[in-house]
Amino acid sequence: MTAVFLTDITQYKPKSERGVVATIGTFDGIHRGHQAIFRRVREDSRDSGLDAVLVTFDPHPKIIVSPERAPRLLTSIEEKRKFIPSFFDGTVIVVSFTRELMSMTPDEFVRSFLVERIGVRKLVVGHDHAIGKGRAGDIGELRRLGQRYGFEVEVVEPVMLDGSSISSSRIRTLMTDGEYPEALRLLGHEYAIYGTVERGIGLGRKLGYPTANVKYGANKLLPPEGVYACWVQLGSENFAGMMFIGENHFNPTRRVTVEANIFEFDRDIYDQEIVVYPTHFVRGNRRFDSTEALVRQIASDKISILEIVKKEKQHARN
Repeated sequence: MTAVFLTDITQYKPKSERGVVATIGTFDGIHRGHQAIFRRVREDSRDSGLDAVLVTFDPHPKIIVSPERAPRLLTSIEEKRKFIPSFFDGTVIVVSFTRELMSMTPDEFVRSFLVERIGVRKLVVGHDHAIGKGRAGDIGELRRLGQRYGFEVEVVEPVMLDGSSISSSRIRTLMTDGEYPEALRLLGHEYAIYGTVERGIGLGRKLGYPTANVKYGANKLLPPEGVYACWVQLGSENFAGMMFIGENHFNPTRRVTVEANIFEFDRDIYDQEIVVYPTHFVRGNRRFDSTEALVRQIASDKISILEIVKKEKQHARN
C-alpha cells in the first residue's frame, strides 16, 4: 500500500470531483481498532470510486487542551509515517492542532475542514469519536451535520479482545503495568521507537558491546525497563540486535536511555535517523555490582537473543 502525507491541508487536490471518503482521529498506536476503520475507508473507496483520505493531528490534541493530563504517546508523527502505509492506501493529511482549532465548534470544523477543503461525501469513524470544542461533535451531532452538509456517517464498532474493546488507553495501561506482549497483541504490529542517534557515555563500546543511543521523543511511552531482542531500521536497511531500555546504574546522568547493540555492524551513525523495534522482552533491568558482572550478563543475554533471532528467521522462511 502507499500513503501520501500532506502537512498543509490546502495542498490536497481531490482526484475525483465526486469527493472523498474520509476518517479523522488521533489514531495513537495504529492499533487493531484503528486498522478496522482504515479497512472500511479502503473498502468504501474501492466500491464508490471516492478518494480515500485520513485526517490526523499533530501534536496530540490533549497536549494543547489539557497538558497536565496528556498521555505518553504510542506513536509519534514520525512513527505514524512508518506504520500508516501498511494499513492505509490514500492521502494522509496531518493537521496542526492549535488553540484556534481547539476553539472551533463541530459545525465550524466540519464545514471548513471536511466539507470545503477536502469535499467529504462519507465519514467513517469509531464508535466513541467526537470532534470540536469540548468534544461536542459526538456521533449524533456528526450525523446531524452530515444531513446539513450532504455526507454520510458510518460508525465502525469497536474491535473486542478478551471481552473488552481495544483502545489506546488500554494499551498504555498494559505497557505501564509491564504487560508488553499483551500490548503488542492489541496493537497488531511491532512497537516502534523513532529518534536520532546521539552520543552516550561510551560504556557499551568499552565493554565490547557498542550501542546506538536513541534520542527519543519527550512524550514517547517506552516499554517496561529491561533487555529486549530487537530489530533496527536505518534508512532502507534492517538489522537484528539487542537493546536496553531504562536507567543504566553505571551512567552518572541517571536518565532513562534507549540503546541498541546492532549485530554484525560497525559504522558511524551519529545524528542519523533510526527506528528500533523491541520484539521480545528478555529480562528486567537490575543493578550489577561491577562492570565485569554486567559483561557476563550481556554475553548471556546475547546468546538468548541470537536464539530468538534464529527462530524468527526460521519462522519467516516457513
